[in-house]
Amino acid sequence: MKALFGPAGNCEDFYASGKRSSLDAPLWVKENGLGAYEYQCGKGVKISDEAAKKLGENAAECGIVLSVHAPYYISLSSIEAEKRDKSIDYILRTLSVAKEMGAKRIVVHSGSCGDITRKEALELAKDTLLGAVRAADEAGFGNIHICPETMGKVKQLGTVWEVCELCSIDERLIPTIDFGHVNAQTLGGLKTMEDYEYVFDTIHKKLGEYRLKNFHSHYSRIEYTNSGEKKHHTFDETEFEPEFDPIAKIVAKRGLSPVIICESRGTQTRDSVKMQEIYRGMLDE
Repeated sequence: MKALFGPAGNCEDFYASGKRSSLDAPLWVKENGLGAYEYQCGKGVKISDEAAKKLGENAAECGIVLSVHAPYYISLSSIEAEKRDKSIDYILRTLSVAKEMGAKRIVVHSGSCGDITRKEALELAKDTLLGAVRAADEAGFGNIHICPETMGKVKQLGTVWEVCELCSIDERLIPTIDFGHVNAQTLGGLKTMEDYEYVFDTIHKKLGEYRLKNFHSHYSRIEYTNSGEKKHHTFDETEFEPEFDPIAKIVAKRGLSPVIICESRGTQTRDSVKMQEIYRGMLDE
């Protein structure tokens, strides 16, 4: 197995080509030589079960691997029990449409630290996530991976270590490593090859070989301030970080097979193609 690449949602080129519906996305992804697509529910799970099923059928016909991004406003670490309970409900609704699509992964934001310590936020998030896993099993969604994501703002919960700690509560949890977020939250911490290697080594040390080999990933160049993430940019806007080559090199060298979703601003499909080309070039070295 090799790494799979694809876009998060639909890019400007998708709509410029005359396409209007995400039901056309799997064929679009296939025509661009890619193998993955992440459906976006960031602003809420609004797709009907019928449409989700049709999207899944189209993806299966095209050989495209689907994942789903859960609502952005999920907060596993909220100090308010009601918000944590609602977050579990949002996760269950996302799992439901993922099941209709045949998607095997959903991406979930970790939350914020707010006015509590990172340790306290992490413990709350672990408890919420454990509740989500139990609820998912009861609802028949136990075969779909929940994938907590590294976050981009300094005060958000979701360093590489924290995400791996969240995933440690159940072996079915897979980390989503957003390299742009990692770089933004650490205010430019991805510079040297050793910096990138540390990310991979942390996953391996805390979660083992299988989850390192099959981790989920987001990539884009991200502008940041002293507070962390500010804005996503395109692959060609090289004044922004992080670089993709070191990621591709490590994935190729270690024989890993992650799903790598591009979140470039408006150019996510063409940038996915560029990233795939870089990765395949590393395989030939």
